[in-house]
Amino acid sequence: MIFKALQYKRVNFGETQKLIPMKNLLTLVFVIAFLNIYTNVKAQESNTILDFNNPIYDRAEDQLRSTDTIPDFRSKKNKLKLTGIIYQSDGVTPANDVILFIEQPNENGEFDLRNTGEDRYVFHRSWIKTDADGRYTFYTFVPGGDRRYNQLQQIFPVIKAPSSEEYVVESFLFDEDPLLTKTCRKRMTKKGDPTRILKLKTEDGIFVAERNITLKPNGTLAKI
Repeated sequence: MIFKALQYKRVNFGETQKLIPMKNLLTLVFVIAFLNIYTNVKAQESNTILDFNNPIYDRAEDQLRSTDTIPDFRSKKNKLKLTGIIYQSDGVTPANDVILFIEQPNENGEFDLRNTGEDRYVFHRSWIKTDADGRYTFYTFVPGGDRRYNQLQQIFPVIKAPSSEEYVVESFLFDEDPLLTKTCRKRMTKKGDPTRILKLKTEDGIFVAERNITLKPNGTLAKI
């Protein structure tokens, strides 16, 4: 009787109790543990699923180069050469084959939306993939700000390192933007990233701005 009693375990099921054979109980424990591990793995996998609805995937990677030109560049008055280097997490080693996508409003601060079949997209957009030196260059133009809604002049970037998810980067702002007030700048210095403000200079008749980016070890973005 003692031997048989040791083979059973009293288990609570709500307000009732049942005797469960130890062998069956161990099996149940292993099943629950396996399901927990499986669920955690699946959750991690789901976190790394790429969002192919993101416009960064609208152009095939094998078509990307380290330099690209945004539509309507030649007809724009305030032409802009936006260039920089993307670094690995150490902030020193250039990160090659990193995709950087940008989209922006026109010079009036309005997004020019176009349709392709059932898809709608921002017309003024561009892609690059960094070279062996981590360098990239966009030929674009200085966007306008929508004064009706007090919208700043902004360029909206998305980045994707190899074998990592895409990430939204804080928008690039412009130092000459009259809506970028002293209060905004102070707030950005305390809680944000003031280096996202592009300072323009002129070379060969066009504006030039430099924007460097450093990646975190896990593929997400560091402060840039």
